[in-house]
Amino acid sequence: MATNFTFPGKLYLLPTTLGDNDPLQVLPVSVKDLVSRIDHYIVENEKTARRSIKKLVPEKPQASLRLNLLNKYTEASEFTTFLEPCKHGENVGLLSEAGCPGIADPGAEIVKIAHREGIQVVPMVGPSSILLAMMASGMNGQSFAFNGYLPIDKGERKNEIRNLERLSQEKIQAQVFIETPYRNNKMLEDLIQFLHPATRVCIACDLTLETEYVVTKPISDWARTKIDLHKRPAIFILQKDL
Repeated sequence: MATNFTFPGKLYLLPTTLGDNDPLQVLPVSVKDLVSRIDHYIVENEKTARRSIKKLVPEKPQASLRLNLLNKYTEASEFTTFLEPCKHGENVGLLSEAGCPGIADPGAEIVKIAHREGIQVVPMVGPSSILLAMMASGMNGQSFAFNGYLPIDKGERKNEIRNLERLSQEKIQAQVFIETPYRNNKMLEDLIQFLHPATRVCIACDLTLETEYVVTKPISDWARTKIDLHKRPAIFILQKDL
């Protein structure tokens, strides 16, 4: 059944790689084709966005790119203006820094506005570190929750870790979270300290890269494991079985 949208232009959600590898190892040709034809983009960082576009479509003139920055310094009043090209029949690409736009990503606010304005939103296939980690974890893919970053304060973090462990057991649900890469080793130390020895933890880092590492085992085994996670993009998943 055909659906009528208010404006002719579309908002394309364009995934990027999770690291410095060949884009076409993880992105379909359809994404490359779209990037070759789209000139208007919403991005978090201009430098890395230009680099990603150049790596995917080397022949595309950089001078043709019109980039709007979406980060913590962007005023909310600017968001709607980013979609103006859609109202004039031009497509706009929402480009994530890594992985999929709108998932653990500020682009979700732009997508919300697009729906409100009657602009068609088109998600494109690409790598999501959260889904890849879940796929490889061996934990409950029928029920899982993404919790973002845990508190930095020691006491608050302890309470949150134990709360996630309790929820995982009560709901039979995998609990997914992330950490700033330079604090990954401290996160693992805290998990070892605060979780029950039988609670399973998956650490998935450097996904899709040559250094990819995905391992799930009880926290008692992690306590005997030597691994350096410093500055390696990682996903943590815990689940306490009944």
